[in-house]
Amino acid sequence: MAEVVEEVIAQIQENLTATVEGAVEEGAATNATGKTPSTPEGMALAYGTLVVMALLPIFFGSLRSVKHHKEQSTAFAKTGEKPDTMSSKDAMMFPIMASCALFGLYMFFKIFSKENINYLLTGYFFFLGVMALSHLLSPVISSLIPASIPKIPYHLSFVQGPQEGGEKKSKEKKYLIDYRFTTHDVVCFIVALIISVWYLVQKHWIANNLLGLSFAVNGVELLHLNNIATGCILLCGLFVYDIFWVFGTNVMVTVAKSFEAPIKIVFPQDLMTNGLSASNFAVLGLGDIVIPGIFIALLLRFDNSLKRKSKTYFYATFIAYFVGLLATIFVMHVFKHAQPALLYLVPACLGTPLLLAVLKGDLKKLLAYEDHPEEKPKVSKKENNANAEKSTPPAKKETKAKKEAKKAK
Repeated sequence: MAEVVEEVIAQIQENLTATVEGAVEEGAATNATGKTPSTPEGMALAYGTLVVMALLPIFFGSLRSVKHHKEQSTAFAKTGEKPDTMSSKDAMMFPIMASCALFGLYMFFKIFSKENINYLLTGYFFFLGVMALSHLLSPVISSLIPASIPKIPYHLSFVQGPQEGGEKKSKEKKYLIDYRFTTHDVVCFIVALIISVWYLVQKHWIANNLLGLSFAVNGVELLHLNNIATGCILLCGLFVYDIFWVFGTNVMVTVAKSFEAPIKIVFPQDLMTNGLSASNFAVLGLGDIVIPGIFIALLLRFDNSLKRKSKTYFYATFIAYFVGLLATIFVMHVFKHAQPALLYLVPACLGTPLLLAVLKGDLKKLLAYEDHPEEKPKVSKKENNANAEKSTPPAKKETKAKKEAKKAK
């Protein structure tokens, strides 16, 4: 009996000190590294919080993408310039470019000093974080500022004057900088700057999460897939990409360990024992949030185009993403091996709306939907008649001429 108890205790200790890396990654929990072993309660809290932090950017980013889509459509109607969206060719090239970037980072970390590279990356993401947080916090802070504080508009512009070249004189002004903001935006910028400096100085996990969540929400809001086919190509390509770089090589794991930037959300598994100074983290990459998120946001815009009361496709795929994320965590924890999250998320996010469309009879509408459909050029009646005459065979032209001659007689 004592031997059985010892074996059970040894197995529990192995489970508590196992290291799991990948799309959802658990920090090292061995005494050799000086990190506190995670308890079952701490692991449950960490993974549960990661799931919630993954769902929030997708939900709110999708809602914000609807508003952004309307703004783009209004601007398109005024200027005639089609908004930038991801095309099918871009979706095909994305996994290849991502693979090149990933392997390039891997080689950089192998050749050059990891500290120097991370200094450059930290500075780069510092400026990106300020802009992303400002954009995210703008509607929130604006609603909190009292009405007694005036909202003064400002316009920052840098104009290149008219140029004279040869016979033609260009009277058009070119705006090199054309930015409009208000006093409320200045407040948002200051708040975002404080959080970004906090991350820059201390690399605290809370500051990391604030920046990471802002990147995720902005990504889901601003990155638009134009149609379902493009989304399917992108997700299928990254499905293969994720499996290859996680299972086939150690490149992704090495880069994930070496890369110090807010491109992931983290939560400590030893929070209950060490408080805010905890260091044994569970990790989820932003790619596993943003990539499925932009597809789910597209489905919300498709729901709106149907002009129905329910948002069936959005909520069904949102729940499927949640189930896929739980499956990722479960398999990772059972097999104690790195798991590419897109291996479970892509089938869930693609299969659910397609199956639902087949059952509801909306498959043609789903595949034909486009955020910004290309308008066909209008053809005048004269051009239609001319085209009809060109397409008329000679034999029919002769019969028409004979009939007209008979009528004239």
